Amino acid sequence: MFIGVVPHSGLYGSPFSRTPQGKVAELRMELNSGGKKDKNHSAKKIALKKIVANMTMSNNDMVGLFPDIIACMTIPSLEIKKMCFLFLVNYARAKPEIALKSLPILVDDMDDHNPLVRALALRTISYIHVREFVEATVDPAKRLMVDIDPYVRKTAAFCVAKLYDHHKKMVEGSDLIERLNKMLKDENPTVVSSVLASLVDIWERSESISLTIDYASASKVVSVLADCSEWGQTYILESLMAYVPRDSGEALLLAERIAPRLSHSNSAVVLTSIRVILYLINYISDEKQVTSLSKKLSPPLVTLLSKPPEVQYLALRNAILILQKRPDVLRNDIRVFFCKYNDPIYVKVTKLELIFMLATKDNIGVVLAELREYATEIDVHFVRKAVRAIGKLAIKIESAARECIDTLLELVNAKIPYIVQEATVVIRNIFRKYPNQYEGIIGAVIQNIDELDEPEAKAAIIWIIGQYADRIDNSDGLLQDYLATFHDESIEVQLALLTATVKLFIQRPTKGQQLVPQVLKWCTEDTDDPDLRDRGYMYWRLLSTDPASAKDIVMGEKPPITAESEKLEPKTLEELCLNVGTLATVYLKPVQQVFRSARPKRLIESPALVKRQRGDGENGVFAITAPPVAPVAPTPVSPSGNSPNNGDLASAVNAADAYFNNIAPQQMANLDLGGRQDSSLGGLGGTGQTSQYVVNQNQQQIYQPQTTSGAANGDMVVASGELLLL
Repeated sequence: MFIGVVPHSGLYGSPFSRTPQGKVAELRMELNSGGKKDKNHSAKKIALKKIVANMTMSNNDMVGLFPDIIACMTIPSLEIKKMCFLFLVNYARAKPEIALKSLPILVDDMDDHNPLVRALALRTISYIHVREFVEATVDPAKRLMVDIDPYVRKTAAFCVAKLYDHHKKMVEGSDLIERLNKMLKDENPTVVSSVLASLVDIWERSESISLTIDYASASKVVSVLADCSEWGQTYILESLMAYVPRDSGEALLLAERIAPRLSHSNSAVVLTSIRVILYLINYISDEKQVTSLSKKLSPPLVTLLSKPPEVQYLALRNAILILQKRPDVLRNDIRVFFCKYNDPIYVKVTKLELIFMLATKDNIGVVLAELREYATEIDVHFVRKAVRAIGKLAIKIESAARECIDTLLELVNAKIPYIVQEATVVIRNIFRKYPNQYEGIIGAVIQNIDELDEPEAKAAIIWIIGQYADRIDNSDGLLQDYLATFHDESIEVQLALLTATVKLFIQRPTKGQQLVPQVLKWCTEDTDDPDLRDRGYMYWRLLSTDPASAKDIVMGEKPPITAESEKLEPKTLEELCLNVGTLATVYLKPVQQVFRSARPKRLIESPALVKRQRGDGENGVFAITAPPVAPVAPTPVSPSGNSPNNGDLASAVNAADAYFNNIAPQQMANLDLGGRQDSSLGGLGGTGQTSQYVVNQNQQQIYQPQTTSGAANGDMVVASGELLLL
């Protein structure tokens, strides 16, 4: 008896697996099988499907079948030709010398009696970025641009744009673009839309070709919109962005003719129609007509919210953009943006932004009730956003501030840590917006201080403690608790502790004088962060030189805070409105930041162009504005006691730097500012008392500031004109 033994796979290969070479050989055998009996070429079709599947999975071993695939291209079967041409497009650049053998077959197929084969061959040859193929495409493309079949003409129109992508100079040197222009007179709407798409693509890639459409041409292409497919309508609408109205009446008429496309079922057609109408509105002078057109944009945006989540998100991001440009849109549709239980988080967060933008004093009650419900959701990220939105509404709508604060306190009483932390941050902002109005809730906020463990929330509560140190009995003890872990805190918290400690000292000197030297020493000697160190030196010099001025600066009036929003620059807003429906509007960033090669779009000057003024505060879009400051002439004093010539501030600063480089540093062991009382700064500055001040620099040395009216060697040089955010 003989027993067969299977060899070990490490040497001879497993019988249950095939090497790549074996797989290629097997597919080659299948391609060559069938013979004359297989009249439908079923075996070849099956083999080609396997090859395409492997090719799709990036199996580069299939390139070895190139000669066999070229042999199959001569088979008069559309299905086989499609798979062979797909293989050719995929591997032609990898094996151009073999791919050239297929060129005569493609040229012959462009004369085939079947229009599908002609179009397929033309599309395939135009996709191959090999010089011989590109040059061989020009003459067949010219011939097929006037083919009797519209599908072939449509394919030829796209072929010109593809050729331009491969070889710009060759196309510009030929008459292909002129022939493309003539095809705009084609009777078939699909061909016209394809020609427009090709021209727009060429225009966006070219620096020398300009695309202009007059009113007659624009009117003609609009008339064929209803006869085009969804793709065709999108192509035509995009091309209308190249039309520059010369008359307000023309722009209005065109916008009215495009308006029915807003009710289309396809979201791309709807968003492109909105883009064109927003563009044409810039050339319409009649405000009543502009308002009427703006109101027509609301229903389609609302309808898009019934689409899948991805389309909803695109519509919502574009709604944020449109609201900044046209506040009248969606003004009465706030309820449709209320979140549903099954909305994805990215949709919910975007809806929150729109709810904030659309909130007014008339609907604030409904909005707050809805946000209160959101604050009880399971998703922590969404709850944080909802709580922050309540605080932003208090800043946005002054008449509703008390109602918003009551809602926040109600949520804080639930003792949920992440809600308490978000509420603390927004309450800090409310105090900044409305000073000396709602400080009665400080006690309720301080009660939850143990719940705060995030840097932003800690910085917020520390700011509150420092700002209202004179109203909080144990403010020094609260700060000491945080100072115990000063070196372990983030830079954001350390900066807040530094400023709060200085504020405590200014408002309650006896309680703060022990803390200030310690904190300043940490900030100037024990840190590597330049911001923290520079702020520490600034406070040290300010307190050492003129404590009275320090109070005016540190505790002075701050620029008013306003509600945060994604306010865009006017130029960016204008550009994004010309790109509604694109990826750039999702990011709400300039187009060239999203697509580096994108062509910037701007409104073209025209007699009909209307330049409307728009306020910064419209529709919940705000900016931080600083109050006007009267210019103060700087009067620097040089360390030597001599004033610089002609008030030369630069020389004074340079002299001060040289002076401070020679001053020895020493830790501020004694910061006695003249025995001032706890509740008053009494004799700050100019009391005639001689106090010992120390400034940390590179060495250790004590200097004595002069109390006389004149400048002396120990005087500080303070350069005015710099805005410091304290």
